Parts: sequence; C-alpha cells; structure tokens
Amino acid sequence: MNKKLIILGIIILAVCVFGKLLWTGLKNIKVDDFHPASVIFIVDSSASNQKNLPAQIKYLKSLCSLLDPEDHIKILKTSQSAYIIYEGSPDSASISKAVEAFTKLDKKDYGTAYGEAMKKAVTHSLTMYKEGYTPAIVVIGDLENEGAIEKQINWDTLPENIGKAKENMPELTLMFTFAHPEKLDMVKEKLGPVLGEKHLLIATEQMVNRISTKFLSAIGR
Repeated sequence: MNKKLIILGIIILAVCVFGKLLWTGLKNIKVDDFHPASVIFIVDSSASNQKNLPAQIKYLKSLCSLLDPEDHIKILKTSQSAYIIYEGSPDSASISKAVEAFTKLDKKDYGTAYGEAMKKAVTHSLTMYKEGYTPAIVVIGDLENEGAIEKQINWDTLPENIGKAKENMPELTLMFTFAHPEKLDMVKEKLGPVLGEKHLLIATEQMVNRISTKFLSAIGR
C-alpha cells in the first residue's frame, strides 16, 4: 500500500512539474501581430519610359509574389494622367492582364503625371491605413518631368506634404525604383530627413532585386 502511495505521489508530482513547465512555455510564446499591407504601385507608362517597362512590370509582379495574400495592392498608371488600373490581391493573375492592357503606349498621351499619381497614392494609403493596413507606395519609373507642370512632382513642397501624411501614417514607406542614380540621389536628399533610412528606399534597375528584402522589413515582415 505504501509503495502504491509513493508511486502515485511521484506521478502527481511529475504531472504538476510538467504542467508548470508547459504553462511557462506557453506564456512566453509571442503571437505575431500580423498587419496586412497596402501597397500602392505607381507605374510610368509614358513614351520616355516604354523601353524599360517590360523589366519594370516583371519586377512589380516579382514583388507582388513576395506579399501576403491578405495584403492589398493598387496599381496606378501614370503618363499624361494618373488613374487606377488594378486593385485587389497581390497574387491575382489579373495583374498581368491589367498592366498589359493599360500600359501600352498611347500616342495621344504626352507627359508624366507623377505629382498627380503621388497625391492619389497618398490619399489611397490614408484610406487603407484607417482600415488597419500598413501603408507603402512604390514608384516604378524614370522620374522624368514631362508635359503639364501642374501634374508633375514639386520637389520643393513634396517633403512637407509627405511629412504631413506621415503624421497620420507613422509607418508610411516610400520606395523609388528604376530611375537614374542622379534622380534617386535627389529623392534621398529631399525625403530622407522626413522618412528616415528604414522607410525611404531607392534602387536603380541594377539594384531592385536586392531591395525587396528591405522593403518587406519596412512593412513589418
């Protein structure tokens, strides 16, 4: 009888110790606080950028393939004007159909409405941020100013405008890709003090594949 009581006591003690260790382990496990991202792409389909467009679209799709299915993307086409040509999941086959249909050269269009596109991208980002998405804007193009001045980026006022946007969206990330190094250097000079190193990313055509990891880190992945 005494032997049975001793064995039972050992079993109860072992169960208690195991239970305590299990509880401690579970208590220390941190559940990832996942936030879906909203990525607004600005794609330059103007005449001056047409020769680079196939590589740029390929990069856009490769970046989308790294996003989570719960993320949401919008693609803004910019040439003489700027408007949405796709919105939805980043893994949709419809992306290819949209960019193929709406980024072809239209001889009636002249100019690059980067400024108009940026205003729309910031507005869309704020809307998505209010719905719980981590905001990011990715500019794909040569950043050349052509056409109507009022539709171009005003680099003297953009830092202030992005600063105001950042007050409402502290996690806002901007990435500029495929432009000439001189253009990207200007971007860094103008927006670096506002966004910081983590949330302002730049990459020439030769460096875009290396910047994707940093971009994912910037949006919390």
